[in-house]
Amino acid sequence: MDTADTPTMPTADPRQKPAPSPRAGWAAKLSGALVTAAPTVAFLGADAALSLDAGLIAAGATASAMVAWRLLRKEKPRQALVGLFVVGVCAGAAAITGEARGFFLLPALIPFAVLAVCLGSILIGRPLTGVILNRVSGGHANWREEPRLRRVYRNSTWVCVAVNGVNAALQVINYRADEPLVLGMVHIATGPVFAVIIAATIAFARRAMPTRGRAVCTT
Repeated sequence: MDTADTPTMPTADPRQKPAPSPRAGWAAKLSGALVTAAPTVAFLGADAALSLDAGLIAAGATASAMVAWRLLRKEKPRQALVGLFVVGVCAGAAAITGEARGFFLLPALIPFAVLAVCLGSILIGRPLTGVILNRVSGGHANWREEPRLRRVYRNSTWVCVAVNGVNAALQVINYRADEPLVLGMVHIATGPVFAVIIAATIAFARRAMPTRGRAVCTT
């Protein structure tokens, strides 16, 4: 038998990483949510049970533990490190003001900044969700020239405007009322809400884009 005519089976490239399973994707999202929420929960619990100082210590210790946990799991610690920095800033604000609600002073200001950026991006014709998520969605560089795709990004950016408007109002009302527990709950809920907006935007964008847009992934 002539082996020269025998078809050969393609071999897998050992350098190619296997595609992550859906279970692994959900595990990563759950891990990210835990990293974000854990320091806030620790702060609220220790502050309510003991004192403001105990709450600040608990938040810092928990944020540090999240970094160590990710390192032990050989995951990228970037999100945990950012969370540690944010917790440090929030703890500093609470220590300066001497009030538990001071821990949420920075999170209370963030929705105002995001609101301004979203509105500005719509006014100049570059909706923020399109700028951020077009590459992830698989869109092409000229996505602003596709009416349906541009409409998806514009509408989802308007949704972000509405959500941040509500978030900003809740932050102001509960900060003035000195309700750190409610502020913490609003802060924790923000992550899942925007995760849903991102997932929905990507899904609708992929349905709206022309076939050629799905084949070319660009910035």
